[in-house]
Amino acid sequence: MGQGLHRARSCLLSALAMFAAGVAMAVAGGHLPRADAEFAEVDIALAELGQKLFFDPILSGNRNVACATCHNPRFASADGLSLGLGDGAFGLGPERRVDPANLPEQRVPRNSPALFNLGASEFTALFHDGRLEVDPDQPGGIRTPLGAEMVSGFASLLSAQSMFPVLSPDEMAGHYSENEIAQAVRQGFLTGEGGAWARISARVAAIPDYQAAFDALYGAGHPIRFTDISNAIAAFVAFEFRADDSPFDRFLRGQGELTDAAMAGMELFYGKAGCSACHAGQFQSDQQFHAIALPQVGPGKAARFETHARDTGRMRVTGDPADAYRFRTPSLRNVTRTAPYGHNGAYATLEAVVRHHLDPVASLRAFDPSQLILPVFAGADDLRAFSDPAETAAIAEANELAPVSLSDDEVDQILAFLDSLTDEASLAGRLGIPETVPSGLPVDQ
Repeated sequence: MGQGLHRARSCLLSALAMFAAGVAMAVAGGHLPRADAEFAEVDIALAELGQKLFFDPILSGNRNVACATCHNPRFASADGLSLGLGDGAFGLGPERRVDPANLPEQRVPRNSPALFNLGASEFTALFHDGRLEVDPDQPGGIRTPLGAEMVSGFASLLSAQSMFPVLSPDEMAGHYSENEIAQAVRQGFLTGEGGAWARISARVAAIPDYQAAFDALYGAGHPIRFTDISNAIAAFVAFEFRADDSPFDRFLRGQGELTDAAMAGMELFYGKAGCSACHAGQFQSDQQFHAIALPQVGPGKAARFETHARDTGRMRVTGDPADAYRFRTPSLRNVTRTAPYGHNGAYATLEAVVRHHLDPVASLRAFDPSQLILPVFAGADDLRAFSDPAETAAIAEANELAPVSLSDDEVDQILAFLDSLTDEASLAGRLGIPETVPSGLPVDQ
């Protein structure tokens, strides 16, 4: 028996040595990323000002929605909903409810994305469809839906991104003509004198504490522009939600070890399972766009004059049919905390969306809508597109992923690896949620 145990122990040690050698070869061969993300330096005073603006409802048309309403630290910088409700609702996360005195026009068409590491230079396209992109040939070096109307002065792509939700009627601007911001948006007055951005800037400038804070940064009597507001918010987001100190990061730097299950999951992720074909780089995103047959739920991405509930993703930006149903590969940082998953939050659990990737078309056809996390909204036809056989067939046809066979144990190992991408410091917050904001409006805690 002693010899048998000795042989078994020798075999186990040999297997572990071979596995460790395989991981080492993967790192050396470039299969694993390097922990070398680049972040711009953040002015802490600007970030502290941005914190107040991020949590202040003053930026919304009806003064009732803040950036933090849909990107809250309580929900890992998102909102915990498949599809959120902006203007016309109250409360946070799954407890958010429709305001019967000010009904929303529709749900926000896409899932609220997490904000982790958006200050890193590798993020050159933002939003699920990449409609905001770094482009040196465009005004201000950024291609946006505003085209030639885009103003200069945004310090970064992240800064430009932070200011588009205020122009969205469903998110922050509000309904037709019910406030001066919504009215400017509906009339197409976005930039320039009298535009929506200028009107919000004037609101902020009228608050003495905000004017004093901008004066301290830029000199007495500084005229507050919308780009100043967005640059401050971007500095806060970059500082608050930087997440590059997970167990995986420490492993890449040679500063720590992963659990056996996470190591096995990592080998699958960067090997047999093929996850890294799209989820590449330190933050597990190739920053590209892929069609993976996610079921379409909610109102879809459409102009107000359109009547469909489709969301064709990247194609809506490029006009290229080859981009139909493609969406940006999300980063997987803190992914165990950012449920639900998908561009419209179709999957409630991480295991469910991982299993979707194993056979996307079969998963699409077997989708169970009961897992959607949606506030009650009478009259919302959330399954209109999903219930259309032609639309489901089109989504299936666009799918890029071939089926992969994994055992239940292997799925569990991948989940263990994904858990190793959790950076607790970024979840706990650095500046946190302020008790009050200069406008005096209530701060959702």
